[in-house]
Amino acid sequence: MTRPLAVAALLPRDLPADQVLPFARRAEQLGFDELWVVEDLGFRGGVAQAAAVLAATQRIRVGIGILPAAVRNPAFAAMEVATLAQLFPGRVDVGVGHGMPGWMRAVGAWPARPLGLLEEHLSALAPLLRGEAVTTEGAGGQGPLTDVRLDPSAVPGTAPRLLAGVRGPRSLAMSGRVADGTVLAEPCAPEYVAAARAQIGATGPHRLVGYDVAAVDDDAAAALARVRPALAWIGEPDWAPHLAPVPFGAELAELRAACATRAEFAARMPDAWVAHLSLAGTPADVRAAMAARAAAGLDVSVLLPAAGDPLDALVELARAL
Repeated sequence: MTRPLAVAALLPRDLPADQVLPFARRAEQLGFDELWVVEDLGFRGGVAQAAAVLAATQRIRVGIGILPAAVRNPAFAAMEVATLAQLFPGRVDVGVGHGMPGWMRAVGAWPARPLGLLEEHLSALAPLLRGEAVTTEGAGGQGPLTDVRLDPSAVPGTAPRLLAGVRGPRSLAMSGRVADGTVLAEPCAPEYVAAARAQIGATGPHRLVGYDVAAVDDDAAAALARVRPALAWIGEPDWAPHLAPVPFGAELAELRAACATRAEFAARMPDAWVAHLSLAGTPADVRAAMAARAAAGLDVSVLLPAAGDPLDALVELARAL
């Protein structure tokens, strides 16, 4: 049976400042269920973006995907998250992850034990948001907490969902143990969604969020052409977990190895591969691709606008709702 699927839009990280709030309001007006913001090094802060777009909208749920655990003490992270949850109850999801290794090393924050730090961070953050006192040993490398709790006036009535933004079997299994859900970065082909849910192995409810680059056009070929450049990096070794389950994963790896540049690789990818690894095509094509992801176990499909004006792209993407 196909799972109910929420459809979200991603707020582009480099959107001009004067378009951020109009983009959020337009996503709500067009009927998107959720809006996700990112925290990429050198761009905008995730918590600040979430606060702004929550205040500028009325209904839409806002997710942060993702906050790197190593750069925030869990007590201070809890204060930020609790503030959002108090001011905008029932509208906040927060993804926390390892962060990109290169970025974390650039700021001197890549831990000796990334998985241990993330698990300790999430395991402390959840009870803090429930108003409990937390003591940790700091074994993950972030430093201990000693009987830390939020003031009762700061505890949200309903704790927001905490999701782990991770990939790879050990990290996914950790997410299944300690998080309310998991954020999967793109591409999220149905086979990868199914494999990730199996590796998560959660015994209770667990919200699975997947990002995919997307374009909608009455001309399916034009939509595929718009998303193709955004897939240029997927054959690189770090993203092997995304490709191993798909039927053409080995062929794709061979093609990437035979290409001198990312641009050459993107240009030579068959249209069928591009379609399978994105949400691109006619409105009916995209709805069918989202349904396949839902059948594989996805709960939220986050659409990343492809090339072109972001506000215009958002209107086109809404045709697949």
